[in-house]
Amino acid sequence: MDIDFRIAIVLAPVVIAASWAAFNIGAAALRQIQGFLDREA
Repeated sequence: MDIDFRIAIVLAPVVIAASWAAFNIGAAALRQIQGFLDREA
């Protein structure tokens, strides 16, 4: 069973970019949710 590493080479930048975007959007979303919860209290 031979693994084709070309798929990993092609998908690696896409996965890195998606995880970086999720990290940045997630941090902003958590701040917004925290602000909303603080305002409600």
